[in-house]
Amino acid sequence: MSGTPDITFDISQVPFSRFGSYLAVSYLDKPDLPLGAGVYLRSVHGSGVVRPELFRIDWADGQPIEFDEVEATPSHLTLRHSNGGRVVLCMPEPGTVRFYGERAGLRLEMPPGSGVVVHPDDGGRWVINAFPALRRYGVERIHGTVDVDAPTFVDARHTLHHKRVVLTLKPDAGGSFDIAMDEFGSTWVPKRRQPFEMSVALIKDTFDAWLSGMPEVPEELLDALGLAAYVDWSCVVDPVDRLVRPTMFMSKNHMCQVWSWDNCFNAMALSYGHPELAWDQLMVLVDHQDPYGAFPDSVNDLTRHYNFSKPPVHGWALSFMREQKPEFFAPARLRQIYGPFSHWANWWLSHRVARGESLPHYLHGNDSGWDNSTMFDAGVPLIAPDLAAVLALHCFELSDLATLLGEDTDAIKWHEIAIRLIADLIHTLWREDHFVALRQTDHEVVDSDSLIPCIPIVLGKWLPPEFQTALVARIRRFLTDNGLATEDPQSPHYAPDSYWRGPIWAPSTLLIVSGLEAIGEDELARTISERFCAMCAESGFAENFDALTGEGLRDPAYSWTASVFIILAHKLAEA
Repeated sequence: MSGTPDITFDISQVPFSRFGSYLAVSYLDKPDLPLGAGVYLRSVHGSGVVRPELFRIDWADGQPIEFDEVEATPSHLTLRHSNGGRVVLCMPEPGTVRFYGERAGLRLEMPPGSGVVVHPDDGGRWVINAFPALRRYGVERIHGTVDVDAPTFVDARHTLHHKRVVLTLKPDAGGSFDIAMDEFGSTWVPKRRQPFEMSVALIKDTFDAWLSGMPEVPEELLDALGLAAYVDWSCVVDPVDRLVRPTMFMSKNHMCQVWSWDNCFNAMALSYGHPELAWDQLMVLVDHQDPYGAFPDSVNDLTRHYNFSKPPVHGWALSFMREQKPEFFAPARLRQIYGPFSHWANWWLSHRVARGESLPHYLHGNDSGWDNSTMFDAGVPLIAPDLAAVLALHCFELSDLATLLGEDTDAIKWHEIAIRLIADLIHTLWREDHFVALRQTDHEVVDSDSLIPCIPIVLGKWLPPEFQTALVARIRRFLTDNGLATEDPQSPHYAPDSYWRGPIWAPSTLLIVSGLEAIGEDELARTISERFCAMCAESGFAENFDALTGEGLRDPAYSWTASVFIILAHKLAEA
């Protein structure tokens, strides 16, 4: 990319973290915080399993850190005291936070609760065994002082607890302090500490190298690209426990795990300049494929589940990635994924096609990724048009892979399956000028004002011309000043903040833009891309957006939104 944008961000929206780390610093203001609103050091391990808030951070003099006293950049977080003092935080390596202060100190307080043990360690260190976080934290004084206030008491079951756990980091006689906190499991390993300024510089170099791997975008989107690159970079965590490769979480706010279609959009964005990591994102769900061929619905370092699935957009995504970096996706590499992707297709074809049917079905809105779409109001199992379309593209990609790998019989088989899926989609689900869904139990037609029935445009020229024309006309009904709503804004079910019943989402946008480009509808594709990217530049990379105002909704720093922005912004630069 040309130029290097100055990147700062609001930690109430975008967490301060780094590539590889399970630690993040955020300003939190929600009703269930036992220590109230403020700046917190958080853990993103095991979303929903561990207590995420580790320490509330305040000034050592007892004053809360005010919002306007915080400045965040990818390499460091600066807290400025009203007396002119300051404290700077950085993460020189995953699992470590350094605190450097001048003329000011910090107070770090753990939320109350049992399961925390604090004890001194060799070399003047302190160790906090934080069972609610399923981790330990070692606090090492480089210079300055660390005061630990952790009085104990014995409860009625004769179990030892701390009344509170408070660390106070204060300057020494020279007026500064430098303290490191390391996260670990069973055993603390001594660290080689670089000078603080060098640590900050090395992190900056690391992020700048990442930024250099971003594709070109229009100049007016350069600043937004910088923030998008940071969101993706900072959402990556190291291999730990269930995760055996670097994994990009959806967020380090609330959605601290990866779902089995979200990963595809992140992989696509990474394929421009970070193909190895892009490959890891495709494979992270393959690592957890079950014996039947299903991918888990979601996975993090501590948990996974198969209660739901997600649509098989994986072949479509891999096809895009191979176009960006054909030399990277050599046959030896593709052979690693051909078997798992075939197994995934066969799971849909074998276990999600009911007896007597020819098309697969969803068992819940969550299976589609459009959790509460109006298309599911009639009930399930639901034979849905988007599912058949993306599964057909997955099978086309398997046919291409089989050809590259010399598996000619397989190549013919997968091509025939894809053609059959498209023919059955058209025969079964097309009504006059649009696709519908069918309730599988009684074949009741399910007609809705959802954008989902427009998703088959992703098939491009595999659809007859008259179908293409009709779908393009229908897609225009969903186009607002900010992009594509997921429910027709004129629908009685449309609501501004209703998840998939109106708001704009990144994946649906990219799928439809891809299909429009494939049939030569470049002007409409560009209009959608321009509006989506302008909205992101204004409102950030939220999980979804109010379709009429463009306001960011739900999780405010979501990696697949950042990734789709990167892809669409690059398309605008290429046009």
